[in-house]
Amino acid sequence: MKLYSINAGYFKLDGGAMFGVVPKSMWNKANAADDNNMCTWAMRCLLIEHGNYRILIDNGMGTKQDQKFYSHFYPHGDDSIEKGLADLGLTTDDITDVFLTHLHFDHCGGSIKREGDQLVPAFRNAVYWSNKAHWASAANPNEREKASFLKENIQPIEASGQLRFIDTAEGAEWLPDIRIRYVNGHTDAMMLPQITCGNTTVLFCADLFPSAAHVSLPWVMAYDMRPLDTLAEKRMMLNEAVANKWLLFFEHDPRNECCTLEQTERGVRVKELLKLADTGINDQ
Repeated sequence: MKLYSINAGYFKLDGGAMFGVVPKSMWNKANAADDNNMCTWAMRCLLIEHGNYRILIDNGMGTKQDQKFYSHFYPHGDDSIEKGLADLGLTTDDITDVFLTHLHFDHCGGSIKREGDQLVPAFRNAVYWSNKAHWASAANPNEREKASFLKENIQPIEASGQLRFIDTAEGAEWLPDIRIRYVNGHTDAMMLPQITCGNTTVLFCADLFPSAAHVSLPWVMAYDMRPLDTLAEKRMMLNEAVANKWLLFFEHDPRNECCTLEQTERGVRVKELLKLADTGINDQ
């Protein structure tokens, strides 16, 4: 197995929304806001090469939306899924599986692209993976999440015939060395891949821990549907991660790809910040 970090680009979100009840005097030190209170965030994806599989976990917001949409989120930078794959000698046609942690636009928007007047899969040879509980929630969103679940990201996946549902139980293997963890605080049945590569276990954090700063328990996004559930899920996952020496992989942290953890008198804290490529994970 080989793991590669691929950045789908950067965008901006309101700092207060991303850090919830944490005062700006604290969170601004972790991710400084601009004059409009907007902070820059990554859309960092993970490519898993595993036997005959090339699995892409999440894919950013894509490029098919109109200018009005993008004016709210300020996508910027030169990174893209296509560029990241090209750096590895691959194209979107080489992806066998697209694993969607959840269907918020900044995680699944790159699933679909425009070809003329048509919306078609951006990964034409891939199976797209979600789960029934989350798909039902995204297809019929509540008023609070409606702006994040966009029909143009969701309906074309189903129409393509490339959609499959994961029915793996919590903590059980989906594929060899890839387990599925389900959390429900951020949104219904968000899936976190727990990947064992050699002697290292990597947790793809999605929006449970969007950045290294969110390792601190009270740092919970205002976007979360059930913040107290998020708090409990963070505590459970951190205790398991520190006990078993996991590596956390951050999807949204603009600077830090990964971290290790340590137990301190104040609880579980970040021990070391590092890039995935510098961990030696692919040399095991």
